[in-house]
Amino acid sequence: MFLISTFFVLEFHLAMSMTLRVIVHDSDIRKVVLEETPADADADALKQVLQKKLQLAYPFNLQYEDPFFNNALCNISDINDLPERATVKIIPLDTSPSSSQADTIILSGSDTSEQLSVERQIVWPDEIPKFSVNVEYLLRQGNLAFMKDGTTADVGRDIKHDILEGLAGAIYTFRAYPSDEDFTQVAKSKMRKSGCSDVAIGEKRGAMKATKHQGIKKPRRSELNFLPNFPNGENEESQECTRIELVEEMKRRPLNMSLIGQKMDSTFALRRKEIVHSEPLVSDILEKWPALFLESQIFAEFSRISGRNLRSEFYTALDTHSARLIEIFKKRGGNQGKKLDEILQQVYSKPSDVTVVRSAVLQGLPVLLGDESEDFFRMCFDLDVEADFSGVDVGLLTIFCEDMPARCPNDLNVDAKRAIILEEKVVMDDVPTLPHAVCLLFALIYALNLDYPKTMSNTFEFVQRVMLSLGAKNLKPKLQTLKNQLFR
Repeated sequence: MFLISTFFVLEFHLAMSMTLRVIVHDSDIRKVVLEETPADADADALKQVLQKKLQLAYPFNLQYEDPFFNNALCNISDINDLPERATVKIIPLDTSPSSSQADTIILSGSDTSEQLSVERQIVWPDEIPKFSVNVEYLLRQGNLAFMKDGTTADVGRDIKHDILEGLAGAIYTFRAYPSDEDFTQVAKSKMRKSGCSDVAIGEKRGAMKATKHQGIKKPRRSELNFLPNFPNGENEESQECTRIELVEEMKRRPLNMSLIGQKMDSTFALRRKEIVHSEPLVSDILEKWPALFLESQIFAEFSRISGRNLRSEFYTALDTHSARLIEIFKKRGGNQGKKLDEILQQVYSKPSDVTVVRSAVLQGLPVLLGDESEDFFRMCFDLDVEADFSGVDVGLLTIFCEDMPARCPNDLNVDAKRAIILEEKVVMDDVPTLPHAVCLLFALIYALNLDYPKTMSNTFEFVQRVMLSLGAKNLKPKLQTLKNQLFR
């Protein structure tokens, strides 16, 4: 790998001061004034002055274009050797013991035969580098136009080339192979300074300590709009007025679903701010945002946050992998195999019932991944008002009629209704099937910014990362093992 070297063009006279015209690279030209000539015309002293003035964090040598040899490069040993108008070149030195030939770069122009390597700066910067005067001017004018009337700049091909070339040169001084995290760090810095609350809250919450109802932001969930800014012309007060109108609209019958959807869209920023910053109890959210617990709005909120159609993608992924997962279930032995076999017995009796197959897969996954699902899957008869759900922060409830035979919470009886438990209370009932209840619960976890239940974290992360391809690809060993088996 080769690196284009950095040039500095210095224009000065040998007196008590030097005026330097410095080209950091082709798109970064600076003027540097040295008040005094380095003592004893020493080249090392000149390097130290330039390093301090230009804030260069790496060691380098100096060469200059000697007019007596058709401007061929020569090392500087005495600054008195420099012509009146000198072109000086900075040559980065490689002092790192771990550097290799792969870090070397080929020089441009007449120096293509020289190969150099560079000692990179350790600390990855938070800022993008400065570009040429022309590029910086055009970008500044574009920013002003956008701030004034929202007009976007038309960046031509030449400007893009200069920007990319400048970025590539600056990046290589830090990393030969920068990671996604490196790029993200710089982007976050710029976004925070631009007032993007979505990025600012992620950093703030990362330092917070979680309590029972206070979970830390999970960037691995791949939220596109975790904490959006208010729309243009809107603020907290105006959106609060719309929220109150929305609450009143929810009291009318029949519900105007189109109007409710519009008001939910328009108040998304306020709702996320309250949920993320204040982290209210689910019961408080239910009171302030009752429309958020409508099935249509649960899926709509997931789409607002992640940009994905959960209902469609969830069932597609479930149906795609069901057959292979059931094969894996059958091959398991020991206590795990016995539990899986109990679930599969119900599939054998109704092999063509897609709901039974889907339910079996969703109840078998926790067993396969070593989760403890006993407190997650609950059962009761006719939603008994005396049912005790204390200690259940997140769970699914199977509701049997009094005359309906039931064996356990894992019963796949398709005639039973399902309900969703959040913070020890039923927040949704009359859900027709187990797969639909799981899908709704997954969306609610995003909408309410809840942590996955600890006893079911492997299952939910597998659904998120493997089945829905949401978030980082690096998986815990159990999840990676099952993924490997699934796609074998």
